[in-house]
Amino acid sequence: MKVYKQCFYHYFSINSSFVPVFFIGNNTMSILGLKKKQPKTFKVKVITMDAEMEFSCEVKWKGKDLFDLVCRTVGLRETWFFGLRYTVKDTHAWLKLEKKVLDQEVPKDSPITFHFQAKFFPEKVEEELVQEITQHLFFLQVKKQILDEEIFCSPEASVLLASYAVQAKYGDYDPNFHKLGFLAQDELLPKSVLMQYQMTTVMWEEKITAWYAEHRGIARDEAEMEYLKIAQDLEMYGVSYFAITQNKRDTDLLLGVDAQGLHIYSPNSKLNPKKSFPWSGIRNISYSEKEFTIKPLEKKNDVFKFYSSQLRVNKLILQLCIGNHDLFMRRRKVDTIEVQQMKAQAKEEKARKKMERQILAREKQMREDAERAKEEMERRLFQLQDEARLANEALLRSEETADLLAEKAQIAEEEAKLLAHKAADAEQERQRLEVTAMKTKEEKRLMEQKMREAEQLAVKLVEQSERRLKEADHLKQDLTEAKDAERRAKQKLLEITKTTYPLIAAYSTPPAPPEPADFSCESASANQRLDFKDSDMKRLSMEIERERLEYMEKSKHLQDQLKELKSEIESLKLEEQQQQAGVYGLHGEARGYVQEPVYIPHSNRNSAYMSQMAFFEEV
Repeated sequence: MKVYKQCFYHYFSINSSFVPVFFIGNNTMSILGLKKKQPKTFKVKVITMDAEMEFSCEVKWKGKDLFDLVCRTVGLRETWFFGLRYTVKDTHAWLKLEKKVLDQEVPKDSPITFHFQAKFFPEKVEEELVQEITQHLFFLQVKKQILDEEIFCSPEASVLLASYAVQAKYGDYDPNFHKLGFLAQDELLPKSVLMQYQMTTVMWEEKITAWYAEHRGIARDEAEMEYLKIAQDLEMYGVSYFAITQNKRDTDLLLGVDAQGLHIYSPNSKLNPKKSFPWSGIRNISYSEKEFTIKPLEKKNDVFKFYSSQLRVNKLILQLCIGNHDLFMRRRKVDTIEVQQMKAQAKEEKARKKMERQILAREKQMREDAERAKEEMERRLFQLQDEARLANEALLRSEETADLLAEKAQIAEEEAKLLAHKAADAEQERQRLEVTAMKTKEEKRLMEQKMREAEQLAVKLVEQSERRLKEADHLKQDLTEAKDAERRAKQKLLEITKTTYPLIAAYSTPPAPPEPADFSCESASANQRLDFKDSDMKRLSMEIERERLEYMEKSKHLQDQLKELKSEIESLKLEEQQQQAGVYGLHGEARGYVQEPVYIPHSNRNSAYMSQMAFFEEV
């Protein structure tokens, strides 16, 4: 029989499976050759709050072996707060450390899934949680319980806790980097809080960001510790609830187990317990099948008994009670050497990190000050460059302005001389215009006098035309009377002719001499009257025609005089306006004299003339 020395083995992964390899000295034995001697293993999947791990465990491993492996992998030394939880028949259970893993009621799946979580909670997180990894794991678990509403939290406290969670994740608030909407993918508030108020996601983000901006300078571990300090004051923090009955028929109570003791709740209220049993007041806890008994320390107090639905639940309750009571008693004793070393190391680590943060903050502040000074110097340099450029441009503009002003001064001098010459000419012109204005006034006075004479002449002509019109009316009346007399004479002549015609026919012989003599006398007298009327008519017509011709000549002569007078007036007005405009242009005066047109009454003359012409046409 061959003896092997220095025999040891380890595991390595091939295609996600662990295969044992044995080393004997410097030689490696074949895996196939030792297949029958290979120990049996089973796979385990451990889920922490922020990672997943897979292990290959031996069949003979106890729960403590697996738990220690997980703690070493995570880097956790405060192991007494945590445990490996699994689910069996819809009930949560904790892996027992003193028993083999496969001897317990673990799932038969491959790999077997365990959840590495906090099993017991500290009374004061700031004093009991030493390691940073311990704080981080508690922070993640409590945060998940609050978001899943396993721990009730008010809306105000939820917003404050969310701001510390954001500080732990993103660091200090930077308005240039953390724009509105950077928290859209993060779950920070419970759904009940979001549904309780009619607020949009943007409004909640603004509230959380307002608190988040006030946490500037807080490190990640400090922000997580502040989160836990607020969460430990919540009523449901660290409490494990179980449905119980006070007798075998009723199911109207809840049992709560936490770091302080045991509490009895009504099913509808998990915040305020109806009855509490602190660990310092409990003498003994025991169970028999489904019956659970709590014996107070004081004998005068009654023993409290309750019933659970399953024996497995009673075992779990007893396990939590033993663990919480041990931690309760441990807190009231002097810390062990291990804990003291851990606290000292944690204190030194915190001091070192604090010093590093202070140095980093100082360097950051110095860098920010240097950057601000650099920006200020650059801004000042740009400002001075702009000022120099503006000064050069102003200098060039001033030189150009000086040259332009010199040219303008020369031009102004020449213009002054020209204006002086023009002023002398204007003064002479003004004097000439004054003389002309005086002459114009005299001519205007004479013209007004002529106009008045013309108006008087027109009035006289109108009166004469009216008088002539009246005479024409009398002549017309006389002419009418003459026409009537002529008509009567002709009528009488016809009557005489009719009476004498039969006598001429009856007597063929001429009449006796006396009778014709009488007739001739009458006819002669009639002819004489007719001749008289005809001569009067001719004479009257001649007089009317002569009067008409005279009147036409006078009217034409008067019209020519009026036209000539009007043209003279217009020319005088034009000259006067031109003279006044010249005077006003030289002296800048806004005064002027405008001659009002002389009104000549044409209506009377025109009406009289038209009436005479109508009469003459009728005649």
